Amino acid sequence: MAAKPRARRRRDSAPAPDHEVVVIGAGPGGIGVAVRLKQAGIEDFVLLERADDVGGSWRDNHYPGIGVDIPSLAYQYSFARNPNWSRVFAKGAEVRAYHRDVAERFGVLPHVRFGSEVVGERWDEAARRWQLELADGRIATARFVITAVGAFLRAKADPGIPGLEQFAGKLQRPDSWDDDHDHRGQRVAIIGTGASAVQITPSIAPEVEQLDVYQRTPVWCLPKPDARIPPAVQRALAVPGVAAGLHGAGLLGVEAALRFLVSTPPVVARPLLAGFDRGARAAYRAYLRSRVDDPAARAALEPGFGPLTKRPTLSNAFLPAFNRDNVDLIIAPIERITAGGIRTADGVERPVDMLVLATGYELFSDPESYRPGQVVGREGFDLGEFYAREGLQAYESVSVPRLPNRWMLVGPYSWTGTGWHVLVEVAAGHAVRAITAARERGADVVEVRPHAHQAYHRRVRRRGRNIAHYFGELNGGVRTYYVNSQGDVPYIRPSTVLEARWRSRHFPLEDYAFESPGGAGGPRVADRAGAETAGGAGVDALVAE
Repeated sequence: MAAKPRARRRRDSAPAPDHEVVVIGAGPGGIGVAVRLKQAGIEDFVLLERADDVGGSWRDNHYPGIGVDIPSLAYQYSFARNPNWSRVFAKGAEVRAYHRDVAERFGVLPHVRFGSEVVGERWDEAARRWQLELADGRIATARFVITAVGAFLRAKADPGIPGLEQFAGKLQRPDSWDDDHDHRGQRVAIIGTGASAVQITPSIAPEVEQLDVYQRTPVWCLPKPDARIPPAVQRALAVPGVAAGLHGAGLLGVEAALRFLVSTPPVVARPLLAGFDRGARAAYRAYLRSRVDDPAARAALEPGFGPLTKRPTLSNAFLPAFNRDNVDLIIAPIERITAGGIRTADGVERPVDMLVLATGYELFSDPESYRPGQVVGREGFDLGEFYAREGLQAYESVSVPRLPNRWMLVGPYSWTGTGWHVLVEVAAGHAVRAITAARERGADVVEVRPHAHQAYHRRVRRRGRNIAHYFGELNGGVRTYYVNSQGDVPYIRPSTVLEARWRSRHFPLEDYAFESPGGAGGPRVADRAGAETAGGAGVDALVAE
């Protein structure tokens, strides 16, 4: 059924916005929501993308060894399954090509405006629309906004190590790797042992004279069951239902783990989690003995925490890299970076020609990522100030009261332990359903009701008790991006995958207030059935409710 045309009435003859919907970002999230909008019959939308191509992280990150850390079959949209992945764990170039192909096949590219970086969002109450400030000073206006900037917003510019500005050698970052720089035969240092470093280390170790890996916290590095996918298997995956069935079977394990975390009474779950950690650590010690020759390196690489505390990495080559004569693991704290190297707290200074900063990203789950003044809604409501004061929260992970007509694709408490495409489709489905409901009601403003938001956040806190215990008590004090500076774990959604999918399609529409354009008597508020009741209460009553 074709969607109804969008309402064009405007209070006080305010001009129509530039677009009905603006999507911020053209990475995997932006591409996914764009397809969903088109499927819903919404064509008046634009994707504002700061770079010159689609793909997001897979466009920006092209460092040596980059690839997915979950099976390729799980790292794709449900509406665009690819039977032709070359490997069980695809490399970065292939993943980037997949996303661009989806954007082309589904007609997304004509909707993208490249070189358009959004630096500020402000709600215009009089015109009932969003004003989006771009980095070049332009202003774009939209009735509805969906922010799809992703989970890893930007690499941390400052790792907090003195002397970085004095370094005279080549500086490399995973998200801005200079492919033209020849590191062969050089003395290289990598700061960090997260996912990027785990891929970079074994990729460049055979090519450099010396490789020093600086580790602050060990990482769980598990075997990676990777292999090329034969043509016969690719043909089988092309049979309708096969790829979806395999993906569904793989989700059963994730579903069971999440159901345990959110449904098991704490008195039962806590000893089981402690036992799980003890058993996993014993098994990992045995695994390290089989992979790393040097006892001192083995001891340094052994995590003192459970395997879920920091996101486990997968690699068959990272641990054996420390068996090479030209690779050293450095665990002494870094005192400072000098012009020609790195000096550690034990007084040793090691020469460095190329320095790789694999020190992490600003994340969607960090309150510091939401700058005050960047997103301002009704009555001066500032999202950055709210999150700094009250902690990260959002109704169904996507919307916040006093930010009408706005949804986040990757918001607080959103990750369900699966590939990001599942998360994207869940959030996009929610946002597009709310927009479609507004269009059907002739409403130009839709805002989550405060009581629904608060009730949902209380539920998140209650269902996240086992998660909070695991990170805050059982493995408390470990530096992990799952736990933010406020001591919360808004990275993980305390919900099963199936429940999150169901909720995106069936959340109560009465949890939102729908306002229709009105005349001098004030706005009109459309009820759930689509009928309208004249309103003199207006915005204040909706916010105070």
